[in-house]
Amino acid sequence: MKKKLNIPRFKNEEREREFWSKINLSDYFEPVDFENVSFPNLKPSTETISLRLPERLLSQIKILANRMDLPYQSLMKVFLAERVEREMNLKK
Repeated sequence: MKKKLNIPRFKNEEREREFWSKINLSDYFEPVDFENVSFPNLKPSTETISLRLPERLLSQIKILANRMDLPYQSLMKVFLAERVEREMNLKK
């Protein structure tokens, strides 16, 4: 360790974000100071949305999900992610 890093108490998230954006951790730590960590239970941030679908489409999605033994919302996320990835690759 090079020098001690004093972390203040923050009034809000904005102040904390500002503090960390100005810090260069290499001024305080050597590479040997770090260790690998794992966050196995960390889940990506999600946002709840409301989406209106035709009843027939939703029914078909539920049938497919049932065949795959998946919750239908999970299957919809997979379908959306695959399509977005495909579209993003086409735009490059």
